[in-house]
Amino acid sequence: MDIDLPGMNGIDCVRHLKQLCPATQFMMCTMYDEDETVFEALKAGANAYILKRSPPHKLLEAITELHEGGSPMSSTIARKIASSFHISPTAPNELDVLTPREREILDRLSKGHSHKEVAAELFVSPTTVRKHIFNIYEKLQVHSKVEAVNKYLGRK
Repeated sequence: MDIDLPGMNGIDCVRHLKQLCPATQFMMCTMYDEDETVFEALKAGANAYILKRSPPHKLLEAITELHEGGSPMSSTIARKIASSFHISPTAPNELDVLTPREREILDRLSKGHSHKEVAAELFVSPTTVRKHIFNIYEKLQVHSKVEAVNKYLGRK
């Protein structure tokens, strides 16, 4: 399943088809390797995630592995997934660098609130929320909402 499909994206398609045919195995084969896209596809029910730039023999191996009950991933995707679980128990709390307002925004994002919802709840503009999120990314040294929320939930 590709991500970029006409009419309905591949993630929504997998989500829909998994409800109709829960035993069906889905392998995402796409060029998208952003954290949020990968995690959304897996949460939607994809069992495998292979990048299109993989050599043909790797695609065949992935199909075989999926058929045999595995969950093949391109190595860069597997690294992203493994990294999302890494928390150093001896490291100082990285959240200490955040302002109370940044923590408040991150808390709301971790509960699934959109940028617009956060802005409305905190009585600020969406632009202000985006600026705080930019600062959060910089301070926590992350590149996506998923990474920031993972750090927040792991250190809270």
